[in-house]
Amino acid sequence: MSSEYRCIRYDVSDGIATLCYRRPDKLNAFTAQMTREVIDAFDRSDADDAVRAVIVTGAGRAFSAGADLSGGADTFASFSLQGEDSPLRPDGSFDYGRECARDIGGLLTLRIFRSLKPVIAAINGVAAGMGVTATLAMDFRLAVPGVKFALPFARRGIVPESASAYFLPRLVGLPKALEWCYGGNAFLSDEAHEAGLVQSLYAPDELLPAARALARRLTEGSAPVSVALTRQMLWRGLDMTHPMEAHRIDSRGVVSRSRSADAREGVQSFLDKRAACYPDRVSTDMPDFFPWWQEPPYH
Repeated sequence: MSSEYRCIRYDVSDGIATLCYRRPDKLNAFTAQMTREVIDAFDRSDADDAVRAVIVTGAGRAFSAGADLSGGADTFASFSLQGEDSPLRPDGSFDYGRECARDIGGLLTLRIFRSLKPVIAAINGVAAGMGVTATLAMDFRLAVPGVKFALPFARRGIVPESASAYFLPRLVGLPKALEWCYGGNAFLSDEAHEAGLVQSLYAPDELLPAARALARRLTEGSAPVSVALTRQMLWRGLDMTHPMEAHRIDSRGVVSRSRSADAREGVQSFLDKRAACYPDRVSTDMPDFFPWWQEPPYH
């Protein structure tokens, strides 16, 4: 299956959705249109029971160079997902609570954070700014050795975006996050690997096959609903302040899933020594306690 967008390519094959940034002449730099398309692709992958995992990569020699700066000095001021709307009041003050004031990179990472399918970044070339931060809510980052990474926000007069103040220190620790963001200097994927941002390094021609092999390992033999619940349980567990919070959620999960058709099939297939065929679907069979959280409002 293939669906045409202007700025990305989205294909589904063998249970894996591949989302490819497709602005190679601009090093796959993000625009508002491209961001909308990526968000739409994640909506589609969640709704499609044929999709078990998502791989994100880039066309050409770059993964993504970040925000498209071709609009000139006022690029960031006009880089809004909401079109011509503006958070500026007539008196010159900012109405920070308006939807148009929201960082569009954050809208993207929040959508990826809500994904019900595992997400793998296959970083095939340079990754800078939003090209890095948009991967932080993905589950795994694979990369080619020697690829340049950069978080140059302070060098552009702005600050880290895409909710990276939440994600980045959790992935690499606060000192490394500060080092990369204060100076904004480029660093190689090898350093990103040593810091834990990148899980594995592969030669260019091995990157996508490795990402697909990982996607299969994550999902083959696993019940899709269980994987969807597990992803949200572990990611949202990062905010829990006491193990009792985790206990409440996993108790609900165990009670509901243990009585499911999936659980019966999982046990029976084990006893029969055959591959399981799980009947429950993410689109229709998530348990009644899901979602167990309330999304905080933007204000």
